Amino acid sequence: MELKRVVVTGLGALTPIGNTKDEYWEALISGKSGAARVTHFDPEKFKTKFACEIKNFEVTDFIDRKLAKRMDKFSQYAMVASDEAIADSKLDLDALNKLRVGVIWGAGIGGLETFQEEVLNFAAGDGTPRFNPFFIPKMIADIAPGNISIKYGFMGPNYTTVSACASSANSMIDALNTIRLGSCDVIITGGSEAAVTIAGMGGFNAMHAMSTRNDDPQTASRPFDANRDGFVLGEGAGAIVLEEYEHAKARGAKIYAEVVGGGLSSDAYHMTAPHPEGIGVVAVMKNCLENAGLSPEDVDHINTHGTSTPLGDVAELKAISEVFGSHAKNININSTKSMTGHLLGAAGAIEAIASILAMEHGIVPPTINHETVDENIDPELNLTLNKAQKRDIKVAMSNTFGFGGHNACVVFKKLD
Repeated sequence: MELKRVVVTGLGALTPIGNTKDEYWEALISGKSGAARVTHFDPEKFKTKFACEIKNFEVTDFIDRKLAKRMDKFSQYAMVASDEAIADSKLDLDALNKLRVGVIWGAGIGGLETFQEEVLNFAAGDGTPRFNPFFIPKMIADIAPGNISIKYGFMGPNYTTVSACASSANSMIDALNTIRLGSCDVIITGGSEAAVTIAGMGGFNAMHAMSTRNDDPQTASRPFDANRDGFVLGEGAGAIVLEEYEHAKARGAKIYAEVVGGGLSSDAYHMTAPHPEGIGVVAVMKNCLENAGLSPEDVDHINTHGTSTPLGDVAELKAISEVFGSHAKNININSTKSMTGHLLGAAGAIEAIASILAMEHGIVPPTINHETVDENIDPELNLTLNKAQKRDIKVAMSNTFGFGGHNACVVFKKLD
């Protein structure tokens, strides 16, 4: 069976550094940090008092107030980003065979704020179970793609992938394979997360996973820097319209890039820590290249998982050196989490968008906040430090990893 080709025809982004794909891109190449003191709740008693929150966002500018009240923030963010991506794709919604249009979405946690509010309200009461009738539909992780499909009438595959911070990369790979096999013409994919909450911040603080650089939040996310002390929590959504190549070509769609491969692996090592030698990361990148029919020398750019944790950054770069050998020093490597923070289940989507736009514009966004060389990191690697670099990118790879040892890798190519 000959596999179908799959291309990107629409992008949408709602991020801590920009509320549209264009705002997001401009912030990326200018090296803008999205970190600031938390506003969603009073963080005074928390170890970490800052995060990368969405800014200047009023949901009722996009969604009817009554409907918005029935959605957790993670669903609201998903709707806004997917609306932008669908508009960007210029799909003729009336002409589509909606039985062949699906929504495959990623969310690592889902409606955490909704769960938190309902449980706290119950705990503050007299023990009588008075719960909002929308509690469960707002909270469940699969509701975001459900809401998207209901709005647009898309009747193809509809579900959520949950693999912690690899969730939206997993969703893209599932979408890629579904179209490749001829089961769909179009799939809206991506991911969303809204975990900047009391429970989210408190939980990650308890794990000692987050930076506590409260005196200077904007420099707290510093992947590859010797003085990094943990990740910065972010929120938002990224949406990507994937389309079968001939279907896109027939309607004269703008094509951003071709999705040529995806890889998956497991560290099988620890609940939260990466394998110190990055063996699962080596496997996922090799799997991805093989799936794409590419050699290591074909890759020009890698958007790393690069969370700014002491162990994770070193393990990933060791894996890159092993997979790419002497070619590794020729690759523009970066971590856009230095600007956006870590969007958990949405990370893979917004970082894939960054890779696609880097390819389109011929510019690699920087890894900001790097001040001190880490002696554990190969100095010959080009980590695109502190300033964007021009680069003709023909092949771009995006890495995303999650607690539990989940590894996902997606590779994009300029259309021949």
